[in-house]
Amino acid sequence: MRSGIGHNGAMTQQPSDPAPVRTFSRPGAVDLSGLQGPGSAAPGGGSGVSGAYTVQVDEQNFQAVLESSMTAAVLLVFASPSRSPESVQLADDLQVLSNEFEGRFLLGRVDIDAVPQIAQAVQVPSVPYVFLVAQGRPMPLLQSAAPIEDLRAAITQVLQQLATGGFTGRHQPRASEVDAETGEEAVDPRYAPAQDALERGDIDAAVAEYQKLVDANPADAEAAAGLAMAQVLQRTQGVDLNEARAAAAASPDDVPAQTLVADLDLLGGHVDDAFNRLVDLVRRTTDADRDEARTHLIGLFGAVGNDDPRVLRARRDLASALF
Repeated sequence: MRSGIGHNGAMTQQPSDPAPVRTFSRPGAVDLSGLQGPGSAAPGGGSGVSGAYTVQVDEQNFQAVLESSMTAAVLLVFASPSRSPESVQLADDLQVLSNEFEGRFLLGRVDIDAVPQIAQAVQVPSVPYVFLVAQGRPMPLLQSAAPIEDLRAAITQVLQQLATGGFTGRHQPRASEVDAETGEEAVDPRYAPAQDALERGDIDAAVAEYQKLVDANPADAEAAAGLAMAQVLQRTQGVDLNEARAAAAASPDDVPAQTLVADLDLLGGHVDDAFNRLVDLVRRTTDADRDEARTHLIGLFGAVGNDDPRVLRARRDLASALF
């Protein structure tokens, strides 16, 4: 298990109106109240960030964090803001990766300045210090900082080794973090430029910001979801709903007309209607038109969330339409 870690520390609205300002219910996705179907609340009763796989560890939750390793891996990172800025950067990088890996590990951040007793209990020699816990068994990983690319590669290797042994569980996303001073949801800094753009009504800039994130890291599922939804907003800016529906009704096999109404249905909260429209379009069309309709539908899946039950149903319907 430790073979992946070197001793030097390197880890081998009304839709007819212009799109209104949107906020976020998770880091990468635009919050459209109509998209929140049954059972879509964040686990644990939280209403905030989905894809948040980091917890600040203290004496009260330390045991619970360790116990969660019985079902999926836990990484504990020990840092000291006052003594080791590089340890804080390492923790920040691991937090980014915890979102990328979407629950394959939970990151527990331990500030040894705030809770020195935890560091003493596990005999942390220095910071930074990271160890993996799987099924209650701790395994030291590294004692110095490493580039995020090395961290990503090494965590992938370690998780693959765990999977070979049959340990393949995933953590559920945690509730959103709340700023202690303002009482508001803390915004993941990666998505702040896109959110700022949306808040000032600059949809094109939001698309560009999300695209930068996706280009930099295609594995960032939250950024991909945010990009997909921002593109829906971009395509429907200034569109008149009644005119769009009339055009689609007059040309049932016109792919641009049908996909535009599907986008408007999605924004209006009529998710199943949007999916059904495009699945039916796939059934009726062939060749390039069929591929265009299928590709557009898959993009809407990403905007809603690939684990959403409505997406899972529509995927089955799409497979049936194609084959």
